[in-house]
Amino acid sequence: MNLHEYQGKEILASFGVRIQRGIVARNAKQAVDAAKQLTQETGTAWHVIKAQVHAGGRGKGGGVKLAKNLKEVEELAGSIIGMNLITPQTSAEGKKVHQVLVAEDVYYPGDSETNEFYMSVLLNRASGRNMIMYSTEGGMDIEEVAEKTPHLIFTEEINPATGLLPFQARRIAFNLGLSGAAFKEMVKFVSALYKAYDQSDASLFEINPVLKTSDDKIMAVDAKVTIDDNALYRRKPYAEMRDLREENPIEVEAREVGLNYVDLDGNVGCMVNGAGLAMATMDLIKMAGGEPANFLDVGGTADAKRVEEAFRIILKDPNVKAILINIFGGIVRCDRVAQGVVDAYKNMGDAIKVPIIVRLQGTNAELAKEIIDNSGLAVHSAVQFQEAADKVKEVLS
Repeated sequence: MNLHEYQGKEILASFGVRIQRGIVARNAKQAVDAAKQLTQETGTAWHVIKAQVHAGGRGKGGGVKLAKNLKEVEELAGSIIGMNLITPQTSAEGKKVHQVLVAEDVYYPGDSETNEFYMSVLLNRASGRNMIMYSTEGGMDIEEVAEKTPHLIFTEEINPATGLLPFQARRIAFNLGLSGAAFKEMVKFVSALYKAYDQSDASLFEINPVLKTSDDKIMAVDAKVTIDDNALYRRKPYAEMRDLREENPIEVEAREVGLNYVDLDGNVGCMVNGAGLAMATMDLIKMAGGEPANFLDVGGTADAKRVEEAFRIILKDPNVKAILINIFGGIVRCDRVAQGVVDAYKNMGDAIKVPIIVRLQGTNAELAKEIIDNSGLAVHSAVQFQEAADKVKEVLS
């Protein structure tokens, strides 16, 4: 589950991480009120107006602006709220902005130069350990840094038995070229950031930039936070932060009816039981010359109602040209699944306008094939994996 910047900063602040302070506004008047309140609380004279959408690169799309007075706050907030923000991480249509974060200006003059760093905490799947990835090249696309100057990216892996150790936090501060008060501040920042990641059940904390201010404070100017969906049952305050307006509406609908669905860009809809078989089915579709339009795990109870719900979800994608149902009947019997497919097809009437391939293997697989073949419906049956692939290729051509 992705969070907005202001929500991620709330979590960071609760663990003692210094953040660029701000107040959320949903219209221009609220933005002006927020700016006045921030001035009273922080002394900031200028304000940064930041679009709150689930996408990076907001500044490149015109979603981050500096306001030097209250009139500019009102004008900029009014122009950003309601716009369709297009960034390198959105579709061509962009994302509608429903709210902005009015934040304090932290690039004020002082005794030293400001510096921007990159820092993220995530799981290194190769080693099975959490790691902190960081760079002196903050404020830039980390992918570009990795491609052009990989020697400027550092990683620090954390032993799960000990957690982040003090010498590791110091090494990070040293590699970032800090000294004196800024060095000590960075050590505190890193320790608090890792604690926030570890104790919030997050799968990603990305801070870009981490700012060293002109008076040697270290703070998070931005925050991209992803919480593990599987942990939301024990993180109810975080679950309430979910903004469904920012998520794919088909995925939201699928989740509400208990289907594990991920929308993709292909032309062949998938209906499978089990994540491993779903991944293999997606490979099968690509080998047959198609592209998977979705990941959909119907679980172990593929009855008529569940199959019908899955059909309706898949067919909401106009790019789907065929549907492949690939079920292994271990706990669930194949003949029951086949009957569920037939019943769901009949219930939907003329709503299904694309060819359907059904591959059932396992308990009563041969009986299931007979049910499909004798149904009189435009459904192609298969028993072997390769047979299903051939039929996918046939209907696409």
